[in-house]
Amino acid sequence: QVQLVESGGGLVQVGGSLRLSCTASGSIFNINIMGWYRQTPSQQREFVASISSSGNTNYADSVKGRFTISRDNTRTTWSLQMNGLKPEDTAVYYCAAVPYGSTWYPKKKEGMDYWGKGTQITVSS
Repeated sequence: QVQLVESGGGLVQVGGSLRLSCTASGSIFNINIMGWYRQTPSQQREFVASISSSGNTNYADSVKGRFTISRDNTRTTWSLQMNGLKPEDTAVYYCAAVPYGSTWYPKKKEGMDYWGKGTQITVSS
């Protein structure tokens, strides 16, 4: 099993920046893909960004050019640098992970296999 804990959420003004971090513990050697999702009360959870153990990244169209996902080489920590924040970025952000051997793609309805509890990001205008 893998346990994930997010940090770095908060309140920011439009156009500002925030950095989210996710710290993993447990069977971290089994983590293949690391990512971020977000959810608002009125919308389904949506994919934001992912990075694989080999460094390949994917982004939702809505955040391309503004958000950057990165990870450390030990796969215990990954981050989401968010720049140019907009009111529509307001959501609860979840870090997530996929183990080796599990199938995943950005539009997979179930998302990833492991989840953090989420951290609130509020972008105020």
